[in-house]
Amino acid sequence: MFAGFTGWHALIILVIVVLLFGATKLPGLAKSVGQSMKIFRSEMKSSDPEDQAKDAPDDSQSTPKS
Repeated sequence: MFAGFTGWHALIILVIVVLLFGATKLPGLAKSVGQSMKIFRSEMKSSDPEDQAKDAPDDSQSTPKS
């Protein structure tokens, strides 16, 4: 996918980002991206199938017997 990606490509992308957001907003942008990634990773860890099975109620307990 990134077979032709070189250092020049990264430099061009960096220049475009600086032009779009400005140099003063970059630290805040990087901080918010980092926080978002941290939240995403913690949510992915908490959505394991084992965790969902523990949290799900038993059908035998929630269904009244007739």
